[in-house]
Amino acid sequence: MRDGPFGPGMRQLWIDLDDTVALVGLARLARRSGLLQRLPAPLAAMERLLPAVPPVHRLPRRLAAVGPRRAVVGLLTGCVQSVFFPEVNAATARLLAAEGCDVVVPAAQGCCGALSLHAGRDEQARRLARRTVDLLERAGVDTVVANAAGCGAAMKDYAELLADDPGYATRAAALAGKVRDLSELLVELGPVAPRHPLPLTAAYHAACHLAHARGVPAAPGALLSGGPGLQLRAVAEPDICCGSAGVYNVLQPEAGVALGRRKAEHVLDSGAELLVTANPGCAMQIAAAARDLGSTVTVVHTAEVLDASVRGLPPAALTARSVERHDASAARGGATPVP
Repeated sequence: MRDGPFGPGMRQLWIDLDDTVALVGLARLARRSGLLQRLPAPLAAMERLLPAVPPVHRLPRRLAAVGPRRAVVGLLTGCVQSVFFPEVNAATARLLAAEGCDVVVPAAQGCCGALSLHAGRDEQARRLARRTVDLLERAGVDTVVANAAGCGAAMKDYAELLADDPGYATRAAALAGKVRDLSELLVELGPVAPRHPLPLTAAYHAACHLAHARGVPAAPGALLSGGPGLQLRAVAEPDICCGSAGVYNVLQPEAGVALGRRKAEHVLDSGAELLVTANPGCAMQIAAAARDLGSTVTVVHTAEVLDASVRGLPPAALTARSVERHDASAARGGATPVP
């Protein structure tokens, strides 16, 4: 009997990232052996999308604000973000501290329930949401910052998700009211940390969960355009989904590939040196589509660009890092060993 859209053998695939990493390692072994086409389509789709797993990067539990404290924020590290893009979390924490925030990073974070919601597993999403509410309540923060658009959108829906739970309805609504996307909070606070020139051209891809579900279409672009030296390039059909859409590109790989190719072609046509986005799923989707086209897209998160500008890093600090990500994942057979 099937258990949700993944079936019984894959029901935890997007919830237990350790299992996901192990399964993708098996998929890459299957690619080298020529057996990839015999794997279930969702697993083969994930093998194509996922980058190599970088070394574990653990953030301190608290980072003090630089200068006068303006806010106390809790950082949601995210399951996908923390496993595949830990440097995005590090950049987010540094940037928030530079902008006058005490940053609290609660221990033992898990999935917020976003991937379960995408997969139609509402009861599992409620269980994960309750756990997240408990965890972030104990953190005692003014604001909860999400740097993954899908996570932020899911947490904003906690009030509705747990509306019929007498033990959590009020608490879930209170927490949902504290949730902000990183770009949203930075615009609300206004910049105080000096920016240094970052002479690069960049295109911005607005993640659907941020621009449409959350209704935050302009904040990331406003932050990027305010950085000295950075020139934003327009991308054709900016409102078209890249095809990631939660787990859509895994459950509907053919349609996901077609949308990803369309988006990657537009990004490449822009001639930008960087593609900036605020969602790990979008980053993986567009990078994979570019590889399929025989090209590369240097994909970075909004936090990484702003952090580099605040720290006065050279452009190569961004371009080289993304090239390393591409080289490791494109190699497939030579990817970073999976634990």
